[in-house]
Amino acid sequence: MTNNDILRQVRYIFSLSDDTMMKIFELADFEATRAMVSNWLKKEEDEQFEELDDVVLATFLNGFIARHRGVREGGTPPPEPILTNNMILRKLKIALSLQSEDIIQLVGLTGFELGKHELSAFFRNPSQRQYRPCKDQVLRKFLYGLKIKERGDGTT
Repeated sequence: MTNNDILRQVRYIFSLSDDTMMKIFELADFEATRAMVSNWLKKEEDEQFEELDDVVLATFLNGFIARHRGVREGGTPPPEPILTNNMILRKLKIALSLQSEDIIQLVGLTGFELGKHELSAFFRNPSQRQYRPCKDQVLRKFLYGLKIKERGDGTT
């Protein structure tokens, strides 16, 4: 999944307007204009499409956490320069106050089975032997499950 795909999915799932998205970026100390947001949301075929880099998506997810959980004491943490699916899943888990059982249930709504041990491996430190990278398929199923739960459907 591309960063732009993830941003589009989160916007759709939670029915975020351009203004709301700009406010989410603002919560993470980033000034995103309406044009920037619009260009990140466009399809790749559009000539005004702009690719969303890891730092900007990490900034948005940090703002998303602040929007749902409140701003951390000491401010929003700096965005990660390199963002993995594991980090994206973790940030969404934090923002939405999800427990492991909640994630397993969301993924299960899509007909995909995810075990508790497999899920916990995604949240381990990459230097640990039990760590496993979260593949696009798992992140896609998680977002699809969120879409089903939040919107009551699985359409895009």
